[in-house]
Amino acid sequence: MLVALIIACEVGFWVLLGAGLALRYLAGMPRLGAALLLCEPLLELVLLVVSFVDLKNGGEPSWRHGLAAFYIGYTVGYGHYTVTWLDGHAVHRFAGGPKPPGPKYGKARAVHEWKLWTRSLAGAAVALGLLQAGIWYVGDAADTGSLQSWQFVALRLLGIQALIAATYTIWPRKAPAGTS
Repeated sequence: MLVALIIACEVGFWVLLGAGLALRYLAGMPRLGAALLLCEPLLELVLLVVSFVDLKNGGEPSWRHGLAAFYIGYTVGYGHYTVTWLDGHAVHRFAGGPKPPGPKYGKARAVHEWKLWTRSLAGAAVALGLLQAGIWYVGDAADTGSLQSWQFVALRLLGIQALIAATYTIWPRKAPAGTS
């Protein structure tokens, strides 16, 4: 059931996002579109509550709970960024706004990669906190090894992304000849 809810939350995220942007730019109802976009965090709240209720009702801590924690962490770290990024592209595509700038080369790209890493750090911190709360909540009554293993996965992924950001700092991409 928890995996189905995670999938439903992901689908719901994109449906709310698409409907919110469509209302803002295609239907000319920016307030209603913004209201829909503001409903997105409710999906994660439902997932969090259901995950802890599952553990409270004797559910065995498993990879499903770890995945739920990762999903919530990702949404905290990248949810607003994703909405803002897509909103900028929707303004460009449907409302005649300027093309959203994006750093592609040099120091600007390295800074961008480190900003993405800080978002991942925030998401990992949330996921680690939720996983630790689950471990404490369950206590010695059940095997919490699967939740602990997800904590190590979060740290490994954070380290990999730091290495990727570091490569942009050490070996910055250079603009092709003739571009400024």
